[in-house]
Amino acid sequence: MVFQSDTYSVLVVSASEKMNTAVRSLLPPSDFWPVSSVRSISGAKRLMLEKPCDIVIIDSPLADGNGVQFSIDLCSGSEAGVLLMVAGEIYEEVYYKALPGGVAVLSKPVSAAVLANSVRLLCAVRERLRSVVKEQVTVEDKMKELRLINKAKWILIEREHMTEDEAHRHIGRRAMEQRISRTEVAEAVIRSHEEMQTKREPGR
Repeated sequence: MVFQSDTYSVLVVSASEKMNTAVRSLLPPSDFWPVSSVRSISGAKRLMLEKPCDIVIIDSPLADGNGVQFSIDLCSGSEAGVLLMVAGEIYEEVYYKALPGGVAVLSKPVSAAVLANSVRLLCAVRERLRSVVKEQVTVEDKMKELRLINKAKWILIEREHMTEDEAHRHIGRRAMEQRISRTEVAEAVIRSHEEMQTKREPGR
């Protein structure tokens, strides 16, 4: 594998069985698996909803459209690397339309070497997208952790009359003593506070 131990899942969208066969011959199972193929945009949409793929190769035109808008939508709505192949006479027009959306465009006819290299470049794009998603998840997790800890600190300040520094140290000390994360301590503080509030409600 070039980038990692996992394989890249591939979807080939083409009305031509000859093209499907040619593309599959360029995708060794050791690097690309599974490789699925559909003959229409509607079929591709259904498959992507059921089983998102890492790389999507679209051979335009298709029975239900030229695939240009679909390729742009795929880039904006998924983490897939998208390659669109179009006839040479419309390449320039499609290229400038699809470029801002992050779509890689090739002019047909396409040699096997160019297509294979383009797919490898999409692997690099896919890895970059994976990295960005991981970074986003990490930032979101950190923000969630910070919000929980701050909420717990203010509960301790109001309920236990601690200073902010004391509340901060209290959460850190409990985390060390109980061998749990600061987030888990914060969740416990918040849960305890909510239970106390519930018991104080009239009629309970």
